Amino acid sequence: MAMAARLGAVVVCVVLAAVAVAPRPAAGILNPVDFLALQAVRRSLDDMPGSAFFDGWDFTADPCGFPGVFCDGDRVAALALGDPRAGSPGLTGRLDPALGRLSALTELSLVPGRVEGELPSSLAACSNLRFLAVSKNLISGGIPDGFGALSNLRTLDVSFNQISGAIPPSIAALPSITNLILCHNQLTGGIPSFQDSSPLLRLDLKHNALSGGVPSLPPSLQYLSLSANQLTGNVDSVLPRLTRLNFLDLSMNQLEGPIPPSVFALPLSVLQLQRNFFSGPVQPANDVSIPMVDLSYNRFWGQLSPLLAGVGQLYLNNNRFTGEVPARLVQELVGSGGLQVLYLQHNFLSGIEISPASSLPSTVSLCLMYNCMVPPVYAPCPIKAGSQNTRPADQCPEWRG
Repeated sequence: MAMAARLGAVVVCVVLAAVAVAPRPAAGILNPVDFLALQAVRRSLDDMPGSAFFDGWDFTADPCGFPGVFCDGDRVAALALGDPRAGSPGLTGRLDPALGRLSALTELSLVPGRVEGELPSSLAACSNLRFLAVSKNLISGGIPDGFGALSNLRTLDVSFNQISGAIPPSIAALPSITNLILCHNQLTGGIPSFQDSSPLLRLDLKHNALSGGVPSLPPSLQYLSLSANQLTGNVDSVLPRLTRLNFLDLSMNQLEGPIPPSVFALPLSVLQLQRNFFSGPVQPANDVSIPMVDLSYNRFWGQLSPLLAGVGQLYLNNNRFTGEVPARLVQELVGSGGLQVLYLQHNFLSGIEISPASSLPSTVSLCLMYNCMVPPVYAPCPIKAGSQNTRPADQCPEWRG
């Protein structure tokens, strides 16, 4: 009897020991495909001097605990490559095509650094990808056309790289895209057209070499920046449809034609149209309350509208405006109203109702140089305004001053 009891105790001990050394259930182990993909990613990238991001990538441990690796069950769901703290050095190397084998990946980000090479076309296989951001590196080559298969992609940010070639039309057709940020690259060709049904909110293509006209854009847009390209043609049929815009920058292109009055009624915080070939009168239908409006270095003509008095910073210099400066603009400027900056230099303006004894508030800036009048008050102008106070008389046939 005692012997049986002792044998029973031994059996219990053996069973408990077996349970203690049993492996974890398979659900707790990273998928082998994802494990091998992470190893390939690690081999293709290195820390820049001063960065210790990969010190935590020890493949004898669970990769789901690595810095920047976020798992959902046994799959990698998000990958944030590099130390995200401000000022931290980034990574060098290349983005490995093995990233495309992370089939459950929903987010991929890369901190600013010196990662080069091309965007892996294999990422098109990550059908769940919603967020792809690799800005401020040295990535080159084109945007893979296959990215158009990423039906769940909401944000594509490849800004501040060396990406070249055309924007694939398939990118504009992405059904879920809300943020398309391709600025500060070497993109060429035209801007693809977007469907009216596109949910796009932000389109940032500034500082590329894009050409052609501004195509039809979805009315959902809230932010549009196309500055510093080589765009041509008119925009009077494009802009009025974008009734939700709160930021518009078309500066430094070769755009021409009139600006529809309805543009000044958009809920904008910034309107930048400077350094183009826009022409015609500037005639808003109602009071304008946009904080910053820059129409400088164009070919606008006609009289200044008093409805612009509600603007905070108003740049109308280097155009062909004529007539007198509206008294309402002066009142807003001198009376410490909302108007803080009024640049009118290099036009053909013939007068302004302001007393020579007036003292401009220290918080405002006024420039009147090189018009068809002698500036009645001294106001320091930007250096690039030149040193001539007035235009030559032969350029001002109506000037009696």
